[in-house]
Amino acid sequence: MEYFLHIVIMLNIYIMLVLSANLPVGMARLLTLCQAAFYGIGAYVSAYFLMQFNLPFIVVALAVMLITGAFSWIVSFASVKLKNDYFILGTLGFQMIAYTVLYNWTDVTRGPYGIPGIPGIKIFGSWEISGVLAYAILTFVTMCMVVMFFHLIKTSPYGRLLKAMRSDELSVQSVGRNTVVARSWAFFLSAAISGLAGLFYASYVSYIDPTSFTLDESIFIISALFIGGVGNIRGPVLGAAFVVLLPEVLRFVGLPDAIAANMIQIIYGLSLVLVMYFRPQGLMGEKTAN
Repeated sequence: MEYFLHIVIMLNIYIMLVLSANLPVGMARLLTLCQAAFYGIGAYVSAYFLMQFNLPFIVVALAVMLITGAFSWIVSFASVKLKNDYFILGTLGFQMIAYTVLYNWTDVTRGPYGIPGIPGIKIFGSWEISGVLAYAILTFVTMCMVVMFFHLIKTSPYGRLLKAMRSDELSVQSVGRNTVVARSWAFFLSAAISGLAGLFYASYVSYIDPTSFTLDESIFIISALFIGGVGNIRGPVLGAAFVVLLPEVLRFVGLPDAIAANMIQIIYGLSLVLVMYFRPQGLMGEKTAN
C-alpha cells in the first residue's frame, strides 16, 4: 500500500512541475530548460525554512514560492528579451549555474553530501505531517488547487493575452501591450509553482542533494509536457501520469532480473518515440494549441 501511495505523491509533484512548465512553454511560447533549477531552489529554500523555523505550511509555502519566483527574474532580465534558440540557451545557462552553485557551495548546501534530516511539513503550527497517506492527501489537494489556478489563468484576460502573443506578438505590441512584462510574469508564476513542488519533495523525502535537480530532470519535465500536449490543462496532467506511471507498470511485466532494468529503459524509450511519432501534438494536445 505504501508503494502505491508513494507513486501517488510523486505523481502529484510531477503534475505540478509539468503544469508549471506549461505556462511559459505552452502559453507564452518560451521553451525553457531550467525548470529543475527552480525545483531545486525551492527544495533547498524549503529545507532551510523547515529546519530553522517552526512555521506552518502556508507561511513556508508562500515564502518558498516568493523566493523561488524572485530567482526567475534573474532569467527574465537576462533572457526574456531573447528569441527562440537564444532564449533556450539562456535558460540552459541558468540551469547549469544553479546546479554548479548547489553542488559547490558546500557551506550552505553541503554540496554532494546533501542535506539530511529535513523535517516534515507542519499544519496548524505544531502538527507535523508524517506518513505516506498524509502526504498523498496533502499533495493531491494542493495539486488540484494548482490545476484550478492554471485553469483560471488560462481563462483570464492575462491568459488570453498570452494566447494572443503566441499567435501574433507584433499585433499585441502594436496595441500597446508590454509582452516582455507578460512573459516575465509567466516565468515568475512557473518558477513559484516549481518551488512549491520542491517544498513537497524535500519534506517528503527528508533528504535532498544536487543530483535530483540536473539538466536531465529539466528535460524529463519538458518531455512529459510535450508528450501530454501543450497549451491546455489536461495535456500536462496526462503527460506527467504517462512518464511517472509507465516505468512503474513495466516493473510488473515479469521480465527476467538479469535484463529487467535495461528492457524497462528500452520499452520506455520506445513508447516515447511511438507517442511522438503518431501524436506529435501530444496525447491530449491539439494540432493548433489553444
